[in-house]
Amino acid sequence: MLFWVLCAIFWPLFVPHDPDAQDFTALLAHPSTAHPFGADHLGRDVLSRVLAGSREVLLLAPAATLLGLLGGVAVGLSAAYYGGWFDEILMRVMDAIMAFPFIILALLILAVTGPSARNVIVVIGLGFVPLTGRVVRAAALSVRDLDYVAAARLRGARGLSIMLTEILPNITGPIVVEATVRVGYAIFAAASLSFLGLGVPPPSPNWGAMINETRLYITVNPTIVLAPTLAIASLVVAVNLVADGLRRAVRA
Repeated sequence: MLFWVLCAIFWPLFVPHDPDAQDFTALLAHPSTAHPFGADHLGRDVLSRVLAGSREVLLLAPAATLLGLLGGVAVGLSAAYYGGWFDEILMRVMDAIMAFPFIILALLILAVTGPSARNVIVVIGLGFVPLTGRVVRAAALSVRDLDYVAAARLRGARGLSIMLTEILPNITGPIVVEATVRVGYAIFAAASLSFLGLGVPPPSPNWGAMINETRLYITVNPTIVLAPTLAIASLVVAVNLVADGLRRAVRA
């Protein structure tokens, strides 16, 4: 994960070619010293585009996760704290949203709003709200009736103040783990939407879009498809391993 973070920050310093530069003498070129991962159907260097695409991935995924986390914390805390009919209605709304397959819901929204980085962030973030809200609600329910929360009520603290200063700081462990897991899902979701043509518009070096553009030529030059595929896989696996480590640390 650190490797991809460094690539996202410093890729302009060491990419061998301009990611968008087209060399029509190197169409579908196989790996060589000039093009270590080959060149795509437009003659663009695949290595340069994979390295450049890391910045977009590591901006979209955390931004979408943060949006989903903020929404999920608001939903989960308010549902757990107020309980009763408010909790019941809010959770049924979340269930209704979760009943729709995420990819279909995202396709419908992006087909209306149009593909852009901002819209992808909003769609993925909103898709994470129900699941994150349920995790936060479960964690908040475990501390809602403890003595320090009751003491805050007795001294006249308002509901919002109790949620933010008494409950939230004591459930940060599960929230951090959930956020890390969601980053991995966000990477894969953003790549999937780009593969379907509803991500960030070209010529952005998005990994999902790269797979979609070059998949027809996989029998001619497999490396131009395998490079972005392995990039997605390695980053998602790395994020999930970090999430597993955080989960074990929180339980310990």
